[in-house]
Amino acid sequence: MAALFTCCLGCCGDGGTGHIPLKEMPTVQLDTHHMGTDVVIVKSGRRICGTGGCLANAPLHQNKSYFEFKIQSSGIWGIGVATQKVNLNQVPMGRDINSLVLRHDGSVYHNNEEKNRLPANSLPQEGDIVGITYDHVELNLYLNGKNMHCPASGIRGTVYPVVYVDDSAILDCQFSDFYHTTPQGFEKILFEQQIF
Repeated sequence: MAALFTCCLGCCGDGGTGHIPLKEMPTVQLDTHHMGTDVVIVKSGRRICGTGGCLANAPLHQNKSYFEFKIQSSGIWGIGVATQKVNLNQVPMGRDINSLVLRHDGSVYHNNEEKNRLPANSLPQEGDIVGITYDHVELNLYLNGKNMHCPASGIRGTVYPVVYVDDSAILDCQFSDFYHTTPQGFEKILFEQQIF
């Protein structure tokens, strides 16, 4: 009987350890299936250059999400949230109902309307880290860990982090292992199966 029990455990395909291998969770990164035609994604889906936009591969399902972008090289750029209907070849974004973005000039646009603006003395520069919080109602901006008190809202539906570049801009995306402390109550983006 003991031999039969040992045989059954040994036949389970895990070498008899009794452990079931867990499926590794995917990494949040820029999605090469949802990017503009002239966009280049490198550094394991974390760096964008070229011309156009790209969505991340995970929607913002949880209540309070946080992510960051580092400006590696200045130029024309924008960061924020967008639906999958956004035109990733159109720069700048924020011209329609499908994106809500901070532009390189400090303006926050949605549906071709300026929703807010960073203070003139707080425009992101090369080397700066811009953090974004989103709670399904309001997007807020952080510059090098400091809350800019620059809320914007208006976008509806399932949204994803979005970034666009042009004119030699290069941005790095940080979806975990953040440069700055996550604002209270917010956390990294979770895939839907990680929430439950």
